[in-house]
Amino acid sequence: MRHVQFMRLSRCVGVTLALLLPVVAVGAQDAYALREEMIPMRDGTRLYTRIFSPTKPAAPGGWPIMFIRTPYGIGSSSSKQLETAMGFLAGDGYIFAYQDIRGKFKSEGDFVMLRQPRANRADPKAIDEATDAYDSIDWMLKQVSANNGRVGMTGVSYPGWLTAVAMLDPHPALKAASPQASPSDMWIGDDFHHNGAFRLSYAFEYAVMMESGKETTRFGFDTYDIYDWFLRLGSLANVKQKVLGERIPTWNDFAERPDYDAFWQRQGMAPLLTKPVAVPALNVAGWWDQEDFYGPITIYRELEKHDRANLNWLVVGPWNHGGWMRGDGTSLGPVQFDMATSTFFRDSLMAPFFAHYLHDAPAPRLAEATVFEAGSNRWRRYDAWPPRAGTTAQAFYFGPKGALTQEAPPATAGVSAFDSYVSDPAKPVPYRQRPIPPTIGGPGWSTWLTDDQRFVASRPDVLVWDTPVLDSDVTIAGDIAVTLNAATTGSDADWVVKLIDVYPDSGMAEPRMNGYQLMVANEVFRGRYLKSRTTPQPLVPGKVTEVTIDLHTQAYTFKAGHRIMVHVQSSWFPLIDRNPQTFVRNIFEAKETDFKAATQRVYRSARYPSKIVLPVVVGITP
Repeated sequence: MRHVQFMRLSRCVGVTLALLLPVVAVGAQDAYALREEMIPMRDGTRLYTRIFSPTKPAAPGGWPIMFIRTPYGIGSSSSKQLETAMGFLAGDGYIFAYQDIRGKFKSEGDFVMLRQPRANRADPKAIDEATDAYDSIDWMLKQVSANNGRVGMTGVSYPGWLTAVAMLDPHPALKAASPQASPSDMWIGDDFHHNGAFRLSYAFEYAVMMESGKETTRFGFDTYDIYDWFLRLGSLANVKQKVLGERIPTWNDFAERPDYDAFWQRQGMAPLLTKPVAVPALNVAGWWDQEDFYGPITIYRELEKHDRANLNWLVVGPWNHGGWMRGDGTSLGPVQFDMATSTFFRDSLMAPFFAHYLHDAPAPRLAEATVFEAGSNRWRRYDAWPPRAGTTAQAFYFGPKGALTQEAPPATAGVSAFDSYVSDPAKPVPYRQRPIPPTIGGPGWSTWLTDDQRFVASRPDVLVWDTPVLDSDVTIAGDIAVTLNAATTGSDADWVVKLIDVYPDSGMAEPRMNGYQLMVANEVFRGRYLKSRTTPQPLVPGKVTEVTIDLHTQAYTFKAGHRIMVHVQSSWFPLIDRNPQTFVRNIFEAKETDFKAATQRVYRSARYPSKIVLPVVVGITP
């Protein structure tokens, strides 16, 4: 490998920097008084915490505490910057507390990526992130004057996960929480894997960033196009052998635990969310979140199973990772939404939620699920998510000549009706238009899910089906599933499926949007895990196999004059690592000779139909 270097990172992809704030001294005219504390935990470890208390006279009974925990560094800040970042809350009056979690920046102890829940709950000194949150809240209630005995927690991404974890064993004073873009399961559908397929470029850069020291560190690629860099790298075995060695613990976990073993299962949130909901929860997600969309939806759904007191809500908007906490949200990439969606969320949903539970303000007008329906560009309120009524499951079948049709394949189509392509690991399909810059610190990562997909639609290793031009709107609300009847000449395979809105070829106000192919939903599935997540098995070459792929959930309107399109491919590089297409027990140990081209078939016959099923809304009111 060529020479590489590590550089200090001044800003982090996936971090809501508005919640962290830059370095500025506190001035005499500030609206907040700052105190810096090393708060002791039950095992003696001390966590660095910055506490901002309003300088104006306290409200009757005092101020509630808004508590944010993060691994990204809280630095220093002025009250002016605090009000800029959190002004939509600050007006109601809060004590703001920011904390470096253990092992990061100025806090003591050892950092562990997504620290697993403590095994021995009877041990009074056993710790995890839930106990650290509990101990910190307990200390602040006793040591921070003018608090009203109530605490709220929030955060985006990792801080969102820390918020969700604090709800597992909540301090009695934790009266409201908003976990936002929190991962739920790092193997099934969040940052590091999707259905067992490894999210190579992000996972590699993130592990290096988080575990190269107490501060954050960016990996220094020696080429701008990381597609080239990872392709030159070859087998993932070369990461430890030639680049990182043994010094990044999370990479070692990736390499040694490729399957859904007990390690990954213990990190999952779903098995932990089994108690009745005790803390009111405002769960927040973005339809185009490039890092954690599966997580917040899953956390909401798991909490909902145990929500006996109607304390669990969901908000999903047209945002990327954390986009609701910055800017006004009128657009994402080139896609326009005709309103300030982020401002609406902060002012009309999040602020009233916390004001009610922490200030006794009137109850907010929250629907069970408040979702933004892109395409038609309007907010929708539902009494359940996915909706219990008002939708019908409509199948769109893959047909001949690239047709996507509501008619099932006729018997005359024959058993052998299929489309095929050659998937070559030496020439994988790029996930973004090249050159692809680094994920962390590079441009374009935050909006890549809205990139025009025409750059791959004509590749011979991408299959495309689309409907005729729609003569009326088609609105979907709920869960999306794809069934592929597929076969491969290899003994392992990946399948990537994208649901796409194709804009009209002409007449758009913005010329570049003519013919634009916008991803509405997408997912990847690794074939070796078809029968078992814990015990991978080879595919039988040439055997037609039914593969069901969860494309998660959406609220979207395909407008009249548009087309509905589906892409199917077998690589997505370097977002997803290359499948050798030859079954090996551990892809992280694959040899160069294991990587072989394979022919992939997607069948579309009466016996072996392939289809996408959309939750089409019926009888919707404008």
